[in-house]
Amino acid sequence: MNIFEAIFQGIIQGLTEFLPVSSSGHLTICQHIFGMSENNLFFSVMLHIGTLAAVLAVYFKLVIRLFKALGSVCKKIFSKQFKLKELTGEENMAVMIIIGLLPLFVMFLPIGNGMKLKDLADKFANDGFFIVVGLSLLATSALLYIGDKHNQKYADGKKKARKRYKVADALTVGITQCFAALFPGLSRSGSTLAASQIRGMNKQVALDYSFLLGTPAIVAAALLECKDALFSDNGLTLSFGDYICIVVGMVVAGVVGFFAIKIFKWLLKTDKMYIFIIYTAIAGAIVLVISIVELALGVNIFTQKALVF
Repeated sequence: MNIFEAIFQGIIQGLTEFLPVSSSGHLTICQHIFGMSENNLFFSVMLHIGTLAAVLAVYFKLVIRLFKALGSVCKKIFSKQFKLKELTGEENMAVMIIIGLLPLFVMFLPIGNGMKLKDLADKFANDGFFIVVGLSLLATSALLYIGDKHNQKYADGKKKARKRYKVADALTVGITQCFAALFPGLSRSGSTLAASQIRGMNKQVALDYSFLLGTPAIVAAALLECKDALFSDNGLTLSFGDYICIVVGMVVAGVVGFFAIKIFKWLLKTDKMYIFIIYTAIAGAIVLVISIVELALGVNIFTQKALVF
């Protein structure tokens, strides 16, 4: 890896992690086109840390308030004064984030042959399942479109979108996040935002909830990749130049991620989600056509290698 590759990957990670276009989908597309089969896990961990820093930079004050609110909720639970309907707005948000994370535990359920549900994501990243990426990008476009249509129902002001999550809302968004983790091309931020909007949530509150709900998921992904990197057969064999590239990539991912969040919030506020609806639809259609041709030929048309299922 050189410094330019680190910058490029940092930009891609920072943009696609937060914009509703699917970072896993774009990573799979790059791997498919260039025939990449091995990833630098430690570098991936550092990129995740960079994007995590971007979320904390944007939501630092809110995160602090939510931790305080969570402490208040714990006190109410132990003093037997806990009533869900009587929680403050920030206490409610803290509790709903925890509830929204519960479906993620399903990802670690065994499905046979020593595999867990989460392992399907790696399976779908193989060349033979490239069609999954196309279908998932189209699903992202459809979800963004439906969510945007639901949001327009409140434009005339006759009916107000809700700013307070219910248990059913949090579980719905949490389950949606699980699907996004499974299928490369299904945007986590886009699908969870759409799920909230379909449930009748205010679009800005929904976006904040989506990013905050994704923060623990980013941490978990970084920890799992770090474990794999540290305990792999090769371990960490990095040169001084590699560390420089890693730091540069991490900083770039964080800076780009920070502005990506700001841009996403602005585009949502100004009702310009059609940009992502059109982009994911076009990208999905192109990938779908390519994958159908490849399935007919039995080879990756870019690398000329036989498809792996």
